[in-house]
Amino acid sequence: MFVLDSNQMGTITISKEAMQTIAGMATVDCYGLVGMVPRKVSNSLTSILGVESIRKGVEVSQTPEGLVVEVYVIVGYGTKISEVGYNIMQKIKYVMEKITGIPVTRVNVNVQGVRVAKE
Repeated sequence: MFVLDSNQMGTITISKEAMQTIAGMATVDCYGLVGMVPRKVSNSLTSILGVESIRKGVEVSQTPEGLVVEVYVIVGYGTKISEVGYNIMQKIKYVMEKITGIPVTRVNVNVQGVRVAKE
């Protein structure tokens, strides 16, 4: 659980699953992304995640300085990987800070593969 606010009347918290969903939804909105994959991909990259399980490609943890977000993605062939990664970082940081109010100190984009995007 992540604490959003606390005062004499009580505490407002948000679950880890909700945080992962917010970060996942911000990620899939980025150009150049084919999909997200779970962190523990075994032998192949055949399990690109759909929207219903978007949070499985995201890890969120909290440090004293703020949130650390890890995303595991597949990028489209022909796109500049560094630009796609930078766009994902910026989008996650902006959306997470706007929705939760908790500062994001680090966003790590782990590119697990490259695929031809289906149009």
